[in-house]
Amino acid sequence: MRGVAVSTMAAARPQVYIYSNDDSKPTSQISLPAVFKTPIRSDLVNFVHTNMAKNHRQPYAVSKKAGHQTSAESWGTGRAVARIPRVRGGGTHRSGQGAFGNMCRGGRMFAPTKTWRRWHRKINIKQRRFAVASALAASSLPALVMAHGHRIEKIPEVPLVVSNGIENIDKTKQAVKLLEQLNAAADVERSKASRKVRAGKGKMRNRRHVQRKGPLVIYNEDNGIRKAFRNIPGVDTCSVERLNLLQLAPGGHLGRFCIWSEAAFQKLDDVFGTTKKKSQQKKDFMLPRSKLFTDIQRIINS
Repeated sequence: MRGVAVSTMAAARPQVYIYSNDDSKPTSQISLPAVFKTPIRSDLVNFVHTNMAKNHRQPYAVSKKAGHQTSAESWGTGRAVARIPRVRGGGTHRSGQGAFGNMCRGGRMFAPTKTWRRWHRKINIKQRRFAVASALAASSLPALVMAHGHRIEKIPEVPLVVSNGIENIDKTKQAVKLLEQLNAAADVERSKASRKVRAGKGKMRNRRHVQRKGPLVIYNEDNGIRKAFRNIPGVDTCSVERLNLLQLAPGGHLGRFCIWSEAAFQKLDDVFGTTKKKSQQKKDFMLPRSKLFTDIQRIINS
């Protein structure tokens, strides 16, 4: 089942190899968790991601007084000029100029922004869970991972599972060495080389640079793994108990390259359950299953 030629198969294969964190050689096999057989719903993932991303926004608004800090009054009709309010007085260019209106120089904007806008969105909990499960299923398909832009041509397998020793790595030097042994360093280099200055005004607002995403390292226990990987460009870390759609499907696009620890991979059946057994951590949640379309007459006439 290893190698690029075989790894392009569907994610329904029953066994996945576990690779040593010392020499990156396969040591044993593990059954593929049921969450990787979840139906892939790109429409649902995109919808949930769009709404989740709104929950990080901070309120902004223009000043309540902006554009109105002058005394101005319309001249009325009969003077062959528009009825827009005009600045009082004389002896300066400003007198007689239009004011207040959104079409005037120095006037207020149309519909001034307010801080009480509805910034955040509530998302159905079942939709959120389904979206995360769908994003995990997509991360096990090499075609979708490569379509996302990740450089996984030389890695041994997708999903990539590493022995539990990866959770004890606490030095960035060791983390970089492991990525090189797993042939995942090419994806890190792609992310590192993609850093560039943002187009638009965001560059003035502490969002000066943009960069492509690299691998997502998922662990069960943090024995130093977060500190080891946090300084590598493009690499994110996440606990298997707090999987985040914003990390699993950045931009709302399926196919994030994930590197799993053995313990995190084994825990997926407890976290998400199966199609026959409820999750132990998510109340009343059972994985959705694919529905078979059985309207034969409609298929024939399509």
